Amino acid sequence: KMSESPYSFSLTTFSPSGKLVQIEYALQAVSQGTTSLGIKAKDGVVIATEKKLPDLLKPSSIQKVNNLTDNIGVVYSGLNPDSRVLVTKGRKLAQQYYRTYKENIPISMIVKKIANVMQEYTQSGGVRPFGVSLLIAGYDESGPQLFQVDPSGSYFGWKASAIGKNTLNAKTFLEKRYNEDMELEDAIHTAILTLKEGFEGQMTENNIEIGVVNQQGEFRVLSTSEVKDYLGEVE
Repeated sequence: KMSESPYSFSLTTFSPSGKLVQIEYALQAVSQGTTSLGIKAKDGVVIATEKKLPDLLKPSSIQKVNNLTDNIGVVYSGLNPDSRVLVTKGRKLAQQYYRTYKENIPISMIVKKIANVMQEYTQSGGVRPFGVSLLIAGYDESGPQLFQVDPSGSYFGWKASAIGKNTLNAKTFLEKRYNEDMELEDAIHTAILTLKEGFEGQMTENNIEIGVVNQQGEFRVLSTSEVKDYLGEVE
C-alpha cells in the first residue's frame, strides 16, 4: 500500500524525496487497466488490447483502438474517459497541422504534442494527471513507428511494448519473440499470442481489439471477422 503522506494529495508539490506522488498514483491507475501492446514490424505496426466487457454491454459502444489520422492509430490502458479527451485533442492538433502545412503531421510530432498536453496536467493547479498511458502507432516518411506516452508526459519510441495489467510478463514474452525482420502478419500473430499469455478465460473476437497500419500508411481497426480468422490461425 502506498503511504499516505501530506504530499500524496498535492499534484504540484514535490515530496522531500523529489517525487510527484500523484503521477505515481496515475501510473498505478494505468497498471490496473487491461493489457495493451504494440509491435513494430518492418512493413507496418500492430497495436492490440484486451476488451473485457460485461455480458449485457453492447461491445461496439466501447472502442479502445482509435484513429488519430488516416495513418496514425492509438490504444490506451487506464481510464476510458481520460483517453477519449486525449484522442479528441490529438485529432484536433493533427487537423490544425494539416490546415497550416497541407501535409500529414509527422508521427513524432503528434506524439510530442499529446505528451505536452499530458505534461501540462502535471504542473497546473486544480487538475489531475491523465490516468492513461497510450501506445501510438503510425507509418510516415520515417517508416513504421511505435511510441508510448505516460501520464507524466514522458514518451519513448519502442520496437515493441506493453502497458496495463500484466505488463512485465507481456514485455518478457515480446523480448523473446521479437525480431527486426518480423513482417506485419507475424506481428499480428505475436500480438495475439502475447495477449493470450495473461488472458483470463476464453479469448474471442469480441474481447480483443486490433489495429494495424501498413506500408501504404493506412491505419485501420480490424473487423471482428478478421480478428476471428487471425485467432484461428494462431490456435
